[in-house]
Amino acid sequence: MSTSPIFPAPPSATAPIRQSGRGRQSRATPAPASLPVLPQYYDALFQAHGEQQWWPGQTPFEVIVGAILVQNTNWQNAARAIANLHRAKLLTPSALEKAPQVKLTRLIRSSGYFRQKARKLKAFVNFLRTEHRGSLAGMFRTPTAKLRMQLLGVHGIGPETADSILLYAGNHPVFVVDAYTRRILQRHGHTTGKESYEEIRGLFEKSLPNDPQLFNEFHALIVNTGKNFCRARAPLCSQCSLRLFLPQPVEGSQ
Repeated sequence: MSTSPIFPAPPSATAPIRQSGRGRQSRATPAPASLPVLPQYYDALFQAHGEQQWWPGQTPFEVIVGAILVQNTNWQNAARAIANLHRAKLLTPSALEKAPQVKLTRLIRSSGYFRQKARKLKAFVNFLRTEHRGSLAGMFRTPTAKLRMQLLGVHGIGPETADSILLYAGNHPVFVVDAYTRRILQRHGHTTGKESYEEIRGLFEKSLPNDPQLFNEFHALIVNTGKNFCRARAPLCSQCSLRLFLPQPVEGSQ
């Protein structure tokens, strides 16, 4: 993990914004191709919260399973499903592929959408066997761009899940974009909310050193901030370590 700031201290300036509709903030122009302030965001978050040690998982395969099970639910629900798979000795690709579908859906029920997720897990292990001879190590030796395209072709794996697999299980240099990332950028006036996943990912990858450990830590810090401070309702702007960058407090913030 990255254990030191990129820059020594964050500035108080932010990108220019304008007001539109009911006091909500939006940029007058489309989002830029890069965002030079992002390293300073990282510094402020790291100095406030330190190393996050994310993503939880004892093995790369467990991380991949978690990335699929956490879709449309919280981590606690996914973790219960992973614990069930662990007790059933199904946290290997071969064991998971051989497991009866009915048994698998029962074990992962806590994660929600369990029938769909069982199919997604089966699709991934089938892909791993047919395309990479069942070897995760072999799969992760594939160049990042090529492997990302392969993963996006697997049933049930979208950009966020693919990038989570690449970064957290395979240590590939890709930045994971989630709802917390979008919320922070929009509230700070850097995006409008209409940008694509790839546009937001590009902002981070073009604005930061190409370092998977840095991407890992930064995303984990964003998750922590989104959950505990930059909340969807009643955000705690006055307590957030990014408050110096905020053009003005969010309406309804504390």
